Amino acid sequence: MKLKIGLPKGSLQETTFKLFKNAGFSIKLLERSYVPTIDDPEVEGLVIRAQEMARYVEDGILDMGITGYDWVLEQDAKVVELVRLKYGKVGFRGVKWVVAVPNDSPIKTIEGLKGKKIATELVGYTKRFLKKRGIDATIEFSWGATEVKPPLLADAIIEVTETGASLRANNLRIIDTILESETVLIANRSAWKDEWKRQKMENITMLLKGALVAEEKVGLKMNVPRAKLGKITKILPSLHTPTISNLSDEHWVAIEVIIDEKTVRDIIPNLKRAGAQGIVEYPLNKVIP
Repeated sequence: MKLKIGLPKGSLQETTFKLFKNAGFSIKLLERSYVPTIDDPEVEGLVIRAQEMARYVEDGILDMGITGYDWVLEQDAKVVELVRLKYGKVGFRGVKWVVAVPNDSPIKTIEGLKGKKIATELVGYTKRFLKKRGIDATIEFSWGATEVKPPLLADAIIEVTETGASLRANNLRIIDTILESETVLIANRSAWKDEWKRQKMENITMLLKGALVAEEKVGLKMNVPRAKLGKITKILPSLHTPTISNLSDEHWVAIEVIIDEKTVRDIIPNLKRAGAQGIVEYPLNKVIP
């Protein structure tokens, strides 16, 4: 028996492959191929666009897949959500679907879209969202280059963004956010009921979560004079408590901790001044709480 997993092609592909590598799975894909090689004989993959993933998982063509939460909502897919994995095409963060109009547009709020033409790739969700708000507008599917359509081809657009840079570059301003999305791991309902497949999916989920947590953490280890142990441990944040080991010299101990990477540059100088020696920082692949 094999587990069939869908991997996203396009903007999420590189980050997804990196995350799987840190989770312990080596994925190789030849140029122009859509069937990757995965170093787990129990798993076979298929690389497809994230926009289509939820439908194939719902239909059982794939047992599980990685896509955007926005595309699950867009297709109104009936799937099992295993875990949210907050990462995107430029790093480990989520995305937003925003309403944008030209800088000189008189439209100031989402209510100003009544009777207007909107271009977007997220047609189904947009229609349902505006209907709930009582806003009657014309929604047109955009095949791409959505940012260049206002004002000639559309009055407004609803577009996905991580930083907003592309919108600003095209003289657009954001007036509202209709959806915040992140990468999600989903499963087929029938596959989730299968004992073997469920356990395999739970294992993969655990390892991916651990790899994602590790992206923001590093390990630190150092030697500390026993007399200064209390002072050093007050400086160190950690997931729980530092690991302290005795050294052959009874006047010294070794300390090891896992901390947020963003705090390391501030902590290391303080540790050195407090008496720590032989400080080593090292990267992590997985952190399983």
